[in-house]
Amino acid sequence: MVDGTLTSSRKYKIYIVEDHPIFLDGISQLINKEDDMFVMGGCESSGECLRVIKDNMPDLIIVDITLKDSCGIELTKELKKKYPNVPVLILSMHEELIFADRVLKAGARGYITKREATTKVIEAIRRVLQGKIYICETMIDHFLERSITGVQNFNESPVEKLSEREFEVFNLIGKGMTNRSIAEVLSVSTNTVSTYRERIKDKLNLQNNAELNRYAMQWNQN
Repeated sequence: MVDGTLTSSRKYKIYIVEDHPIFLDGISQLINKEDDMFVMGGCESSGECLRVIKDNMPDLIIVDITLKDSCGIELTKELKKKYPNVPVLILSMHEELIFADRVLKAGARGYITKREATTKVIEAIRRVLQGKIYICETMIDHFLERSITGVQNFNESPVEKLSEREFEVFNLIGKGMTNRSIAEVLSVSTNTVSTYRERIKDKLNLQNNAELNRYAMQWNQN
């Protein structure tokens, strides 16, 4: 490696799972300007991603944390289970301190926010392709502070209290989906979705479904 350039002479294939076409196009243009990598394709959903890469394996997959049909964290877990040698870089509109722990535990090799993506995405991709982990300096400080102090809830967001499944339901609520629609996406009953709603309200200290809907939609806004 010289100045961050990967040593291989081949071009690395990048696949992007992102449900905002304008952002997908912008990131693709940045990547395609590089001599040693290119975007082999992109899609909006986890289901399509799993279908496409089955026959054309990328060298790295960039996954948005909020997707049309599921949560990017769940997709990351599925990718790591089926294709453990393909690294995943998580892209999010949300602050790292809230979600870095969650996505790294799911198997992602890096986490980058959309605010820094235009200036840091190439650096993040190169680092992950080198077999390293990419997180920003703020997150490194967070991990070091927690390691030294032993404090597990440093700067914790209430959303971080949710389990992966609760987080997924919360994410879909934020997209304006009804209980029935959420049940269809997750292949569960509407009663199960209602149970998750109650758990989420309890953990987030919300009084009713209207408060939950507003909170989730606000959190999920671009």
